Amino acid sequence: MTAPIVLLTTNLARGGAEMHLAQLAVSLRRRGWPVSVVSMLPPSALEGDLMSSGVAVYSLRMQPGIGSPLALARLAWILRKLRPRVLHSHMFHANLLARAVRLVCPVPVVVSTLHSVAESSRRSADVGCRDWLYRITDGLSDVTVSVSAAGAERHASARAVPRAKLRVIPNGVDTGRFRPDPAQRVRTRAQLGLGDEFAWLAAGRLMWKKDYPTMLRAMARQRAGVLFIAGAGPQEPELRALAHELGSNTFFLGSRDDIPELMNACDGLLLSSVVEGLPMVLLEAASSGLPCVATDAGGVREAVANERTGYVVPPGSPDALAAAMSQLTELSGDARRQMAQAARELAVTRFDLSVVTAQWERLYLEY
Repeated sequence: MTAPIVLLTTNLARGGAEMHLAQLAVSLRRRGWPVSVVSMLPPSALEGDLMSSGVAVYSLRMQPGIGSPLALARLAWILRKLRPRVLHSHMFHANLLARAVRLVCPVPVVVSTLHSVAESSRRSADVGCRDWLYRITDGLSDVTVSVSAAGAERHASARAVPRAKLRVIPNGVDTGRFRPDPAQRVRTRAQLGLGDEFAWLAAGRLMWKKDYPTMLRAMARQRAGVLFIAGAGPQEPELRALAHELGSNTFFLGSRDDIPELMNACDGLLLSSVVEGLPMVLLEAASSGLPCVATDAGGVREAVANERTGYVVPPGSPDALAAAMSQLTELSGDARRQMAQAARELAVTRFDLSVVTAQWERLYLEY
């Protein structure tokens, strides 16, 4: 049997990084690795899916924004119990905690994972502070992995991580679950009340990093079509108010668990982020054969081949986003089908979950 692995995360929620971690845990478990997941905060999602797949889940019972020395002790107790060969952490707070626990508990290998080009709150000053914390604790980590080349370059340039200890392994997508399905498209479009109109989909947390106001203003510039936004978050009330004020043909669907069906029903995916890592939603869209219009944030260009699988535009510009949306809607049916096929091929060859899991396995076995 392969050596035990513990995946440490800041949280278990329906965010891109958390979804990737959960998929990786299940994929590793299916390939024979004894896997456990430890969440610093009490899980708000994904726990049941993990446990039903044979992945043990632990919580350090921390509260957002509140540090706790007990969390370090709890993590050390869990690690002494599980005796993993690799402690693989995800996101800023978990990365620091994984490094700190090495001071009080023997851990053979610590792997840190960067899920964003700039792991920060809305206050940009935090970026420099977090880079400094990564720099001074780097000796407690064996290797740092970024999910995008853009994220790796940003952290290397800031001297947050030495280039010699930096790797890139992308997020992975279940290309069997996210796949083109013409019959499902017909059913879901009927459920959504769609006729022949062009339907856009946006999916993600309603928060500042996703810059939905730019998306709504771009949608308001379209002569036709409809936008469905799947997700919840702190900005929902103001975004609903803005959509009403702009008169855009936009529907807020709330948090959904049928994203593969929605992707089949729609004709294009929108992403208007100002900060990203390697957005899971772009990989899911590509795997579904859904062309994308996305802003040039983080590793977006690694997931969207401009003018081949979609269009990439500067962030923060409703005009640029609207122009690319119009460009996609005005393509012929054949041109859109070619774009969809190219997107699917990119997802299968580069981002398929089994391909990505194999890269993590090779990294674990190096140490």
